[in-house]
Order: sequence, then C-alpha cells, then structure tokens
Amino acid sequence: MSRPATTSPARRVAHAVVQRVFEQDAYADRAFRSAAAGLDDRDRALARRIAYGTVQRVRTLDHGIEALGRRPVRKLDPPVRAALRMGAYQLVELRLPARAVVDESVELVREAGLERAVAFTNAVMRRLADRLRGLVASLPDAIPEQAALKHSYPDWVAETWWRDLGGEEARSLMSAQNEEPELVVRRNARKPAELEGRSDPDFPDALHVPRVDADALAAGLLWPQSRGSQLAGLAVGSLESERVLDLCGAPGGKATQLHGEVIAVEKHPGRARELEENVKRLGAANVTVICADGLALPSELTGFDRALVDAPCSSLGVLAARPDARWRAKPDPKLQLALLRAAAERVRPGGSVVYSVCTINADENEDVVDAAGLVPEDLGAEWPQFRHPRRPEFLLTLPHRHRTSGFFIARLRRA
Repeated sequence: MSRPATTSPARRVAHAVVQRVFEQDAYADRAFRSAAAGLDDRDRALARRIAYGTVQRVRTLDHGIEALGRRPVRKLDPPVRAALRMGAYQLVELRLPARAVVDESVELVREAGLERAVAFTNAVMRRLADRLRGLVASLPDAIPEQAALKHSYPDWVAETWWRDLGGEEARSLMSAQNEEPELVVRRNARKPAELEGRSDPDFPDALHVPRVDADALAAGLLWPQSRGSQLAGLAVGSLESERVLDLCGAPGGKATQLHGEVIAVEKHPGRARELEENVKRLGAANVTVICADGLALPSELTGFDRALVDAPCSSLGVLAARPDARWRAKPDPKLQLALLRAAAERVRPGGSVVYSVCTINADENEDVVDAAGLVPEDLGAEWPQFRHPRRPEFLLTLPHRHRTSGFFIARLRRA
C-alpha cells in the first residue's frame, strides 16, 4: 500500500520544475508557468522562490552536495538530484527549519518511487543541514574562478565582470543578481487608470508594486517592465510627428512606449503574433507589426527618423529575473553589429538609432557601438544618474547600484 503524499504542493511543483530545467532543458519560466497553474498565490510564490533559486545557485549547491554527500551529483537519479539541490537551497539561502527541509526532501524522493534512495537522501540531507552553511560561507572569492563557484556563475561571466568592473564591483553584481529582482510595471498612458503601487522619481510611468495585477494586465492598463528596460524606450526620444523603426520588437514593451508612426519588426512568426496581441491589448494603434528578418527588410522600409535596436544578447543584466539564463548565455556581437548597421541603413541622414542590450559585457556593449562607426549622442548628460562608468556618453544600469535590471544604452546619429 503506497503512502499518502506528505510534501507541500509548492515543493512538488518546484521539484518538477527543477527536473524539467536540468533533465529536459526546459526554460524555467515556461516550465513553472505550466506546473504552477493550480497553486494559490502563497504556494505559487514559495514554489517560484525555491525553483528559481535552486536553478540560479545550482553550481554552489552541487559543490556542497558532492563535498558532503561524497558522490558525484551527475550519477544520482534525477528525482534525487533535484530533491537534494532544492533542500540545499532552502537550508542555505532561505534558512528554513532543517527538520522540515530534510523530511520534505526525503518525501519527494519517496513519492518519485525511489524507495531504495530514501536512506541515502536522508543521510545526505542531514549532513547538509549540519554543515552546508558553513561550507558555503567559507568559500573564497578573491579571484574570478573562486567567485564564480561561491556565487554560482559560469567562470566566463565572472571573468568578464572582473575585466569590465573590477573585483569589488563584480562580486557586488554577482550577489545582487542572486536576489529577487525589483517588481515594477509601466502604467499604460493610453489607458489611464488608478493602479496600486509606488511611483518612481526617475521614470514617469513606472510603478513599484507588490504583485502584478492580473486583471489590470489583461485589460492593458499596465505592462511588467523593469526601470532599466523602460529607460531604453525613453532614450529613443521619439515624437508624434516622426517615423520610428523597432527592429527587434517582441514582446512589445518598448515598442508600445514609442511615439509617432512605429514599425515593429519581429522575425519569428509566433513571437510576431504575440507582439500583435500585446500591441492590441495596450491600445497602441500607432504600432504596426511586420514579421520579417531585421537583416533583410523590405526595401520600402526606409527613411525613418529614429530606430531602436533592442538586440538579442547574453542577458547578463537580467539574471535575477531569468534563473537559467546564466547557464545558457552566449554573446553574439557579430549579430548585434549586423542588426545595428541594418537599422542605421534604414534611418534618414541625421536620424538617430538607439542600441540597447540587457547585458553587462563590453564585448556586446561599447565594442559593438564603436565598430558601427556612428556618432554617439551624449545620453549621459540627459540621464546622469545612469551614466556609464567608463564611457559617459552611454548609459549603463547596474543591478547592484541602481537596483534594476542591467541595460547598456547608446543613442547614435547617422551622419
């Protein structure tokens, strides 16, 4: 006779999400959305915190599990591996009561039908409860490779931030992107309404909120968008009388910020449909969606006053919100430069192009802009609080300094 399930719904959902991410290469947000559909708000929040935190901190957690469990993590059964990782995260980062964490981790393995692994899971979890916090706290972070292990990043990310920011700032940035990100929405000026939240002194439409109001979102009254992302849209500076090209339009947060006659381009049909739906819901009648390759636009799309290139990137500025992005990140400066040049070709002489990426990596940021051969405008003079630390004509929001997502933003003039 099987035992009744005794684990909480939140932990069962988190367990399923962690397995899908690491065993099936699923994206964490998509896996969570489907797995958590039946949870109430409280359980949903706990499941999200455990699942996302475990995915983010997995490198550090695996180090501790292998050191104290004395068995390679890769050789464990997937349900055991996920249960130990989740348990370790709850002990170290959430500091939940050890007995409850141990018991629920064991039950997750039992519910998975792995009775033979129950004793092993129990023994390892008890060792983790006794010693894991001390082990993690004692890890050094004096050099990039050490910091990458302690804070759970790929070595190359730590090396990049060390090179661009120096050791002290790199460590602060690593810590900040292991914390919960800000929860900010953009009020839709096209549909004025009273919304719950705290206004922001730097961004006229930004609201800091305790949660995203699902009804207001469905009605198009707001759009979840970090302040760093909103800054990129504002930097375009488009006017009602102008024609504007958004070369990488989906999902539509920045496209629907823009004034004037906006052409929003999206290469992938599914994302283009999503973009159209979002434009309609937000009432952005000035935005026309075109499904096309930004590198091969129809010839009639030319003579724009302004353009926005919110290019695909390694996402190193939004790792707090995208838990698995650090393990998937791949810089592609060649594509970014090609998109920037393609946009510049479609702008009239004297027109401007904003290049923005949600990453903190000079290879994808100022190096791309420098290679484009366009004339930078002084955005730092307009937004001094977000001025790039080395290149004051550009903007760079940093999670550990500005408490928002990391964005590099440049506005360039076509001669």
